[in-house]
Amino acid sequence: MSAHASGSLSGPASGPASGPISAATRRSILLLSLATFSSMAAQRICDAMLPELARVFAVGLPQAAQVVSVFAVTYGVSQLFYGPLGDRLGKFRVVTFATLGCCIGSALALFAASLDTLVFARLLMALGAAALIPLAMAWVGDAVPADQLQEMLTRTGLGSTLGIVGGQLMGGLLTDALGWRWAFGFLLLLFSVVGLLLFRDLRLQNAATVSVSPVPPVASGAPAATTAARPHFLKQALVIVSGKWSRTVLLMAVVEGAVGFGVLAMWASHLHRSLGLPLSMCGAIVALFGLGGVGFMVVGRRLIRRMGQQGLVLVGGALVGVSALVLAFTPHWAPAIPASLLAGFGFFMFHNTMQANATQMMPQARGTAVSLFASCLFLGQSLGVVLAALLVERIGSSAVVALGGAAMALEGAYFAWALKRRDAAARLAV
Repeated sequence: MSAHASGSLSGPASGPASGPISAATRRSILLLSLATFSSMAAQRICDAMLPELARVFAVGLPQAAQVVSVFAVTYGVSQLFYGPLGDRLGKFRVVTFATLGCCIGSALALFAASLDTLVFARLLMALGAAALIPLAMAWVGDAVPADQLQEMLTRTGLGSTLGIVGGQLMGGLLTDALGWRWAFGFLLLLFSVVGLLLFRDLRLQNAATVSVSPVPPVASGAPAATTAARPHFLKQALVIVSGKWSRTVLLMAVVEGAVGFGVLAMWASHLHRSLGLPLSMCGAIVALFGLGGVGFMVVGRRLIRRMGQQGLVLVGGALVGVSALVLAFTPHWAPAIPASLLAGFGFFMFHNTMQANATQMMPQARGTAVSLFASCLFLGQSLGVVLAALLVERIGSSAVVALGGAAMALEGAYFAWALKRRDAAARLAV
């Protein structure tokens, strides 16, 4: 697989032939976007409430941060299970029942009487939420023509981006106004509604499949007809990680998870500690990170064509680095607002390019490939959260936020260089 500098993807066909996307497919993509919103909201909803959880349960910030790190570890490890499961049973079907399964963890978190119970509830929640984003991406890769893939991924990515906003904002607002338990009540309602909508769409897909052909397509909620011929997951994973470019993408995912999503979990706590802002305001400011991502989704199509993948990751990483420095050392809360917005815009310039490359690592086993990518991303996040929480106690939150931004800028520069080398090698091969 190679990608041209323009940002379009080349290589083996990754989906159906180019043409207009049907209304039914667009409806399914919209519902998958709601599922990715729910997954990301569940991930980020605890960020702004960490200081309150530390106070309520009389523990330090590193102990309270387990509600984030355990979620991320479980989320990452679960990818190794959901990827092949989605390839065999149907990606949309697995997403549907995983969404409904998240209701169990949300309900347990709502009534948790101790930090240990809350951490266990977050583990259960992560077991279900882990399926939503990677299998939604893989389903889109199966259902959408290759020349429209990155553009459509920006639309499904809109759900996860808004999930960052919703999770951090609702986590801070509900914790301040009504108490931290209400945030998990919000998640319980969200997963219930989205799960039921997905279930209804799954039945419509199955009914349409039966009426058209006795053999269901890969992109439907049913498993593919060629499932039995697929190699074992370990063989698929070995093929993926044996590729030089695939290893680069997976390594970049680990670093991105650690210095991007991982350190991001400390931003609200940093503003609360350094500027004395209420948790609701901290959550609202950090939620602008997600709104910055929404801004990229709006103009993403034009930027992808104008800047190409190299430009997106280089400029995106630089924006995150500069914005993190501002947020780390600002003596007043006002500059943190544009800094958080620009950081989100830049981060999703980088992240969208990573997603597009992840979906193309192994098109014939896209669920497994994307799940490996997501596993690396969120294992990196778990490491980043734990390390950031420990470093906050030793060198201060300002230094941690600044270091995270600098590392993100360096990663953007390195990945742009790697993309340039790959494209040059592809041109020589042709």
